[in-house]
Amino acid sequence: MATHDLWLRFLEGARWEERTVTIKECVIAGWTGRNRGALEAHIAELEKIGVRRPTYVPIFYRVSASRLSTAEAIEVVGNSSSGEVEFVLLQSGGRLWIGVGSDHTDREAERIGVTLSKQMCDKPVAVEFWAYDDVRKHWDDLILRSYAVNDGTRVLYQEGATSEMRPPEELIALYAGGGTLSEGTLMFCGTLAVHGPVRSTQGFELELSDTRLHRSIRKAYQIEQLPVLG
Repeated sequence: MATHDLWLRFLEGARWEERTVTIKECVIAGWTGRNRGALEAHIAELEKIGVRRPTYVPIFYRVSASRLSTAEAIEVVGNSSSGEVEFVLLQSGGRLWIGVGSDHTDREAERIGVTLSKQMCDKPVAVEFWAYDDVRKHWDDLILRSYAVNDGTRVLYQEGATSEMRPPEELIALYAGGGTLSEGTLMFCGTLAVHGPVRSTQGFELELSDTRLHRSIRKAYQIEQLPVLG
C-alpha cells in the first residue's frame, strides 16, 4: 500500500499537538448534499460543463494519498481545473478529526470520467485539524467558504453551512459499511454550489468557521498552470 506523510497540527480543547501523520487511504465523497434541490443544483452546474450525471449518490472515489498537499502552490495542466471547498475527516491516533481541503479537479478530464479527473490534480489541505468531539454538538452551525483570487482580487466563490452536507457519521457508515474509518484514512466530504460558473483561478482560498467557538481553519494556495503542448 502506498502511503503519504503529512505534518499536521491538532487542536483538542485548548491543547495543540503537532505530529507527522501517515495517510494510508484518501477518499473523495461526491454528491453528499442533504437537500435534494441543492444537490441537483450542483449536479446541473457540472452538467453544463459536460460532466455526466452520477448513477447514484453519494459516491466514494479513491485517490492516491500522494495527491494530498499542504503546500502553498500546486501545478496543474492547462487552465481547465478549479477548486472546491470541502470539510475533511481524518482518522488518526484512534480519534476522528475535522479539517478543510480543496478537491481541486481537472474539468476537461471530468468530462471523460470523474474517477480519472479526481486523480489528475493535487488535493490541498490545511495543516490544522480540530477534534470532532469538540464540534459534534454544534456541527450544523459550522460554515464553509471559498474565494476565487485573480489579479489580486478576491471574490466569494462558495458559502454554506455544513448542514447542507450529510453528517460525518452518515458518510462514514455509508463508506465503511456501518463501521468506522480505518486508521490513516482521510475523506473529503462534499462541496457546495458556486456563485457564478465553475471556473479556473490564479489562487484559491478556503475556510471552515466555527462561530460557536470563534475560530477558523484557513488554507490558501496558488495554481500554477503548465503548458499544454502537442
